[in-house]
Amino acid sequence: MNDSKIKVPGWFWAIAIIALLWNLMGVGTFVMHVSMSEEALRAFPQAEQDLYNSFPAWTIIAWAIAVFAGAIGAIGLLIKKSWANFPFIISLIALVPQMLYNIFFTKSKEVYGPGADVMPVLVIVLGVFFLWFSYYAAKKGWLK
Repeated sequence: MNDSKIKVPGWFWAIAIIALLWNLMGVGTFVMHVSMSEEALRAFPQAEQDLYNSFPAWTIIAWAIAVFAGAIGAIGLLIKKSWANFPFIISLIALVPQMLYNIFFTKSKEVYGPGADVMPVLVIVLGVFFLWFSYYAAKKGWLK
């Protein structure tokens, strides 16, 4: 069978679009975080300001790598490229230590309550899922 004739199911496109939107939200959140003015930061309660200022530089760098690599991986899915899995690997390598730091080494639970762990766990789960999905799509011949 000619590989160019392999039909990609509609749900592939739905997942690829969700992956892109999710990662673009991450990019947007990152950009807002790093470009926040001192005046905007002072509008937060003191506990949030302290939390915001407590993150070491490596977590900010890991965050940037994770969200931009994830967005590139999602674009790779949308253009059906087999290299899409590589940016998802880089994203996952960057996001796992960053999210674990957020869960175990910050005062986010004190500031935001017990639900503060939900987002970091969700980010890791989706990162693993998007990586798995990129391999699955490549195995099915949907990525070239």
